[in-house]
Amino acid sequence: MNRYNLEPRETVVRSWWRSFFPFLRWWNFIGWDTLRADMLAGLTGAVIVLPQGVAFAMIAGLPPEYGLYTAIVTPVVAALFGSSLHLISGPTTAISIVVFSSVSLLAEPGSEAYIRMVLTLTFMAGIYQLGFGLARLGTLVNFVSHAVVVGFTSGAAILIATSQMKHVFGITMPRSDSFLHIWMSILSRVEHINPYVLAVAMVTLVSAVGFRILIPRWPGMLFAMIIGSLVGLLIGGTHHGMLLVGKMPATLPPPSLPDFTFGTIRQLAPKALAVALLGLIEALSIGRSIAAKSRQPIDGNQEFIGQGLSNIIGSFFSCYAGSGSFTRSGVNYQAGAITPLSAVFSSLLLALLLLLIAPLTAYLPIAAMGGIILLVAYHLIDVHHIRTILKTSAEEAAVLLTTFLATLFLDLEFAIYAGVLLSLVLYLNRTAHPRIANLAPNPDTLGPPLIETESECPKLKIIRIDGPLFFGAVNHVSDYLYHIDKKLTRKRNVLIVGCGINFIDVAGAEMLAGEARRRHAQRGSLFLCELKPEAHRVLERSGYLDIIGRDHLFATPREAIAEILPHIDNIRCQHCENPVYKQCPVESDRENR
Repeated sequence: MNRYNLEPRETVVRSWWRSFFPFLRWWNFIGWDTLRADMLAGLTGAVIVLPQGVAFAMIAGLPPEYGLYTAIVTPVVAALFGSSLHLISGPTTAISIVVFSSVSLLAEPGSEAYIRMVLTLTFMAGIYQLGFGLARLGTLVNFVSHAVVVGFTSGAAILIATSQMKHVFGITMPRSDSFLHIWMSILSRVEHINPYVLAVAMVTLVSAVGFRILIPRWPGMLFAMIIGSLVGLLIGGTHHGMLLVGKMPATLPPPSLPDFTFGTIRQLAPKALAVALLGLIEALSIGRSIAAKSRQPIDGNQEFIGQGLSNIIGSFFSCYAGSGSFTRSGVNYQAGAITPLSAVFSSLLLALLLLLIAPLTAYLPIAAMGGIILLVAYHLIDVHHIRTILKTSAEEAAVLLTTFLATLFLDLEFAIYAGVLLSLVLYLNRTAHPRIANLAPNPDTLGPPLIETESECPKLKIIRIDGPLFFGAVNHVSDYLYHIDKKLTRKRNVLIVGCGINFIDVAGAEMLAGEARRRHAQRGSLFLCELKPEAHRVLERSGYLDIIGRDHLFATPREAIAEILPHIDNIRCQHCENPVYKQCPVESDRENR
């Protein structure tokens, strides 16, 4: 007896623990072979993220070590509490530019007040993300068009490149957050460009591009920064106004405390929502793209929880907002990672590198970092998808261009909201206008009983509605049915094939009942066939099926046509030159002859 009761109880307990600690789902798969593969993948990821972390922190307006702190803490939490086996989280370009845009107007970048506000922004973004995951809202990301992400990242790439122009050219500019004002300031100071600074930036950029083309498997950014630093030393850049990044503290991520005052929370709440949405969209889209290659399921809600916890915990260890990284996640998968332990190994190895290499950043020119960031910004622009979207869909192109222009000329958080809102409007517009197909019997007996055609019977029109019949689509379908009778040949009888109607709400059921009444007043009828069980139950429970008429509901189109045609006034049918149905009187006379 115990044996039969124990197994289900153990299964329930195991499932309960795995829901809270998702890493228990893959923990049993760990072996020496997986450890070796994950260790090598983690080493590769640590080397790659070292220069990226410094660059992203500079984009976010933070000291360079904060990018490495984020790359150490955030990936571990996101990997252990997410659902993807290969997704690597941490600092990203898009999140960094949003963080800078959100907080730079409230405090001086790099100051203690700025850092405290960034930590608060990170904590609040994590709270939003965790709340979305616990509320099981992971599917909401599916309604955000890919054009939003493409448009935003392209605009962010141009903003990032623009923000680095002062470091690349070695010119001082007044503080401004306007895209146009920055470029006007740059053009007005062309004669003040520092050739030594520009040389270091260009050598670093060209070196990084060369490594990417010639030796793509090598950590090209890291070597390019070393080359840029050596060039800066050789030409005596510091004597010619070249600034250095400065020595980073060789310490592990120190504890920190966000600012929880009411005023700060009120200021950052809407901005944190934009950071949370962008982070979730970025992480889930990257996780799914890699999962399509590795053939593993992705739980959107669990990813929300993992991203939220990583930002919440990270905010107490000197980390700013992070998300999934396409570059590091793709490299992690290609390097042979098997389990999320690769993210853990990457963080541990990066911590070791930080302790060893941090003092060397004292010789790293800011111009070299500017050259690296220009390359990062360039690769953010997805030219292939931009061309595809512009060629394929005018609506998607409008979403892309709107998000892109809003990113350049308006607040970044507003650009995200605008893009998400346009995506939802686009989706609702499509569902509110379901496709309505005109059908007629198939003359080929081997094919389906009904086919889409322009041929029509003047007495009976058959249509198929491809989409839900809910309150948003009621006006569109009602207008279509009304305009059927505005033609010269009045079609008082309509048969609706309901195989494409996924569900009907009360508004849809009421519309069908009202249409049945209207046609009955015109001495016609409304008929339904092939309704799905759920749609049939809605009509039954609401009482509208009795108004439509239970005898007007059929299982198949063949049955419906066979029952409807004999009861139609056949006076005009005698003179029909192109009968559509075999049951037509004219067609029957021809067969009898």
